[in-house]
Amino acid sequence: MATMADVARSAGVSVATVSHVLNGTRPVLPHTRQAVLDAVEELGYTTNTLARSLVTARTRSIGLAVSAISNPYFTEILQGVEAAALEAGYSLLIADPHDDPGHERKVVQLLHERRVDGMIVAPSADPRELLAYLDRHDVPAVFLDRLVDAPGADGGPRFDQVCADNAEPMSRLVTHLAGLGHRRIGLVAGRPGLSTTSERITGYRTGLAFAGLAWDERLLVHGDSESAGAEQATEALLSLGVPPTALVTGNNAMTIGVLRALSTHGLSVPADIALCCFDDFAWADLFSPRLTAIAQPGRDIGARAVRVLLERLAEPGRAARTVRLPCAFVHRTSCGCTSPSEEGTPS
Repeated sequence: MATMADVARSAGVSVATVSHVLNGTRPVLPHTRQAVLDAVEELGYTTNTLARSLVTARTRSIGLAVSAISNPYFTEILQGVEAAALEAGYSLLIADPHDDPGHERKVVQLLHERRVDGMIVAPSADPRELLAYLDRHDVPAVFLDRLVDAPGADGGPRFDQVCADNAEPMSRLVTHLAGLGHRRIGLVAGRPGLSTTSERITGYRTGLAFAGLAWDERLLVHGDSESAGAEQATEALLSLGVPPTALVTGNNAMTIGVLRALSTHGLSVPADIALCCFDDFAWADLFSPRLTAIAQPGRDIGARAVRVLLERLAEPGRAARTVRLPCAFVHRTSCGCTSPSEEGTPS
């Protein structure tokens, strides 16, 4: 097996120069860098990651704890995290906390025991055990998609956080439906306790107020962020004495459950009831009717979370921050518009 010294002899440089090229620790002249890379390729040299980690106390690995990895939205986030980590020379260890607070803490501990340099976590609705573990062990971490109310000593966020806008895009869906003449607009919201759920409920109520519509608590139901829960929640809405004429769903999994419930009742979208959803997904354009949706920048969120984490590793003492990325309003036909006037407009 080729060694770093073999690479240095082949390239006609010092071992230190080879190290700088491979680790990016110091600028190297382009022709020298290329000579080293050519020697690496010719000799088939591979870095001894374990040995390097013993010297640097870094494993160049990132832990990712995200529930519902099968969800298309989180799949996009995963792709963004993986691409950004690979580009920066980091490997990725992935675990699914299953949105269970106890399991979440165990998963984070497991990743920490694997000596990852830092973690990216989509926290559960009750992250107290998670926060306690991260604080106790001083683990560099970035919260993804879902925010956590954990103020730091300076009054700002205790941890770095990256997410999409939630309230304004949801408000836009509601005002869009109100503009089409709907006066009873129902919301199938996500799991209570999640910041995404509470922020989208805030947007829903803001949209109602902006449209001059009264708040009716019976029109807000929780689908627990899952298809089956959303199906049951939709049944409750349809059983009201005066059911809604339009629905907004809190995520893509719940949209499937809502559509299943409407089909069971023989209701057609949008002829019998209009539908808009938070979360676009690959096949939303293939439904009949095509789904009007808010599209979150999943890959960008994942990639940004990696960059924020690497900045934290490079500068541990800097103030934590919350980064929000804009969504896009994707105007199709499930809302009742026969000829949408805009497509993929930023929110």
